[in-house]
Amino acid sequence: MKGNSLNTLTSPTAIEPNTINMKSLKGFRYIDLFAGIGGFHLAMSSFGAECVFASEWDSFAAKVYETNFGIKPFGDITKIDESDIPEHDILCGGFPCQAFSISGKQMGFEDTRGTLFFDIARIVKHHKPKILFLENVKNLAKHDKGNTLKTIVKTLHNLNYTVKYRVLNASDFGLPQNRERIFIVCFRNDLSVNNFSFPNPIGKSVSLNDILEENPKAKIITRSDIKFHKSFEPQTNIFGELELPNKPVQIGIVNKGGQGERIYSTYGHACTLSAYGGGAGSKTGIYAVDGVLRKLSPRECARVQGFPDSFEIDKIQGQAYKQFGNSVAVNVLKEIIKEITKVI
Repeated sequence: MKGNSLNTLTSPTAIEPNTINMKSLKGFRYIDLFAGIGGFHLAMSSFGAECVFASEWDSFAAKVYETNFGIKPFGDITKIDESDIPEHDILCGGFPCQAFSISGKQMGFEDTRGTLFFDIARIVKHHKPKILFLENVKNLAKHDKGNTLKTIVKTLHNLNYTVKYRVLNASDFGLPQNRERIFIVCFRNDLSVNNFSFPNPIGKSVSLNDILEENPKAKIITRSDIKFHKSFEPQTNIFGELELPNKPVQIGIVNKGGQGERIYSTYGHACTLSAYGGGAGSKTGIYAVDGVLRKLSPRECARVQGFPDSFEIDKIQGQAYKQFGNSVAVNVLKEIIKEITKVI
């Protein structure tokens, strides 16, 4: 990807993180595996942690990462010797989810992508970091009747880590997107951390109207098979405030109403962003906005994932949609990190 294929909103070569909690992880070094465009980097750096290594095999995502953070990710982790990776305190990784996704073939460890977890394991075995912070699709918990997750947990136990995991939804953490993911947090046994808890929902009501652009570059849907089956207007409470549903509100369909063919109200949340999938609203869903039906723009996708407007987006729109569909919700990571800092 050429340098001018990035949509530059600000001139700096690296994002300055929000440093409200800057001292919380100051002095901690972390590595960013399967880094994508940097969701983990944004969250960890906002708490003062230092990234000492990143790995991402997709060249488009890696370029966006480098442009925003000034770090060029190494490529395919399977070809990197663990001894060549710097010492670190925390290993972060949103390891590839295709093998475990409901929309995939659910081949798990039979799929070569599924074995990438074991690249995490070999790095952990060599470096023995204090903390492991992992993310995957919700379906990981149910895959192969739970045996896939059991294998992961057993592997981590055998490497001398306590393991905690929970499914959390971005909708519960101030982001207008229904995105359920399983998060795994592990502490090395000798640290004797037994009081870690995952965060509770923050109780903040938001809607897509809070993040919409004024002049978005997004596909407008004009078809003859659009069907609306209901309208939606939120109620107001005794204080005159809108009672927002904090979840997607489907109001219609195009074609047969399959994935990417559902129409949503902007008073609700976005459906789960996807890196793949077809339909008229592929990867984002379809939304009724100011009298037209359209997809979300790449910038709006960034916002529902918790990326700041200073983040430089891939100018190739198809790549941008894929990258945000593959990314992790930054707000959820930050809330988990807050809990980690309470016990270390």
